[in-house]
Amino acid sequence: MNRREFFLPTAAGALASVYAASQTGFVALAIAQDGREPLGGQPPSGSTCSIKDFDYQIKYQRAFEAVLWGMQASAIYSFRRAAFADLGMKDNDIIAYSATATPKLEAITANSTTPYITAFTDLRKGPVVLELPVAGADGSLYGQVVDAWQLTIADVGPTGLDKGQGGKMLFTPPDFRSNVPNGYIHVPSPNYRVAFAFRSIPAPGKTTTDAYQYAKRLRMYYLSEAGNPPQQKFVDPANERYPTLPFYDERFFEDMHAIVSVEPVKEQDKVMMGMMKSLGIERGQPFTPNEAAKRAMRQAAIDAWYYMQWWYDNFPANKLYWPDRHYASLLQTDDNRTFTFTYDDRIDLIERAAEYFWCTYMPKMLTDNPGTQYFMALADNNGKLLEAGKTYKIDVPKDMPVRQFWALTVYDRATCSFIYSNSSRTTLSSFDLDKMKKNPDGGVTIYTGPNAPDGMEANWIPTAGKRPLPAMRCYGPMEALNNRTFKLPDFELVG
Repeated sequence: MNRREFFLPTAAGALASVYAASQTGFVALAIAQDGREPLGGQPPSGSTCSIKDFDYQIKYQRAFEAVLWGMQASAIYSFRRAAFADLGMKDNDIIAYSATATPKLEAITANSTTPYITAFTDLRKGPVVLELPVAGADGSLYGQVVDAWQLTIADVGPTGLDKGQGGKMLFTPPDFRSNVPNGYIHVPSPNYRVAFAFRSIPAPGKTTTDAYQYAKRLRMYYLSEAGNPPQQKFVDPANERYPTLPFYDERFFEDMHAIVSVEPVKEQDKVMMGMMKSLGIERGQPFTPNEAAKRAMRQAAIDAWYYMQWWYDNFPANKLYWPDRHYASLLQTDDNRTFTFTYDDRIDLIERAAEYFWCTYMPKMLTDNPGTQYFMALADNNGKLLEAGKTYKIDVPKDMPVRQFWALTVYDRATCSFIYSNSSRTTLSSFDLDKMKKNPDGGVTIYTGPNAPDGMEANWIPTAGKRPLPAMRCYGPMEALNNRTFKLPDFELVG
């Protein structure tokens, strides 16, 4: 029997039919015999329920929001997971690339013009010391130290906490109550797991090899070992695959369980932690989701990836760097020029997720005169989204307003990472000008697409059939870039 009627006595003793239940849900039918009903308390008359499986639907909704909420934490944890599982590292080992990165570094919008350095530690074992070399004629470092939520707790380098003077940073855990010994730059962490990523910048006249040797002056160890630090272990994955990208399937939630099982829960995150309990993610408990949760989590992670792609296809026009160009800054801050997206009355989960979807290791604050500027091309000069299989060109002027160098990298729009190709070329920069064909005015035209135009192989970045996400990096941007009086030309469709 598909329908049951429930009867309640009215004040006059008559019976009123209140609800009819069917296979598809409840249908509001009732009107009291005297024509009066309470205001509210039930859906409008004639409403039907759109949900057939409430258990799955609630799990899906909570999983989708959890992906947006946890994107920044997942992205940074993925670096750690891959380093330990694929490179055989442990806490306080240091990755130091002996060469610039190739597509084997599968990472979100990495650069391939300066060598990378990165490491991880766990402050549950006690405070950790990071020794930094002095910046100077031998080289310098630029980068960030972040917590488990990828929020910067220390900028490093000439504009960082160390001011390029080197020294010993001391990272302390959230439950640290002791006195900080003299001689340390104290960096308290709100979380236990900490990571850093630096670029080793070659000094004038120095090479990538010199930058690698300079990076190997770093030391990382527990404060308890300061009297006799262990020999520093360096790992060089220049010729190895380092797969750091987040997973957009059910594995995303395995990572989230690994994160929230360790880190303190902020007051602002307790609602989401309550939601994730319905997915089987709970502090102090093993991750054993039921089949409905597994299906919901997988689909929610997939849909969240598609949502981020849609979001960037519909990038807010008021956020473009130049109103009459089609570039977005890679560093999309909140209204406070930081990357927390936390306000007095809300946390903006969507814009926070969008920023951490295509960028990692942001500075603590974006100043009016940043050390670097990154411009991401979203569309061509006609405003049409860049497409897979097409060839585009950009005219780079001779006098780019940069103090150091510029570099054009083309990423796979799907992953925001380097594109594998026969040549493994991902970038052309001002360091390559002597190899490229020049225009009559001294500038260069750079092409990107599946095939190089005839005779322009030296000016070409391959896309191997992928949808391109070009990024123009400007190191040491001059005032004309920062105040937007200089405008980078848009990409143009060639064919």
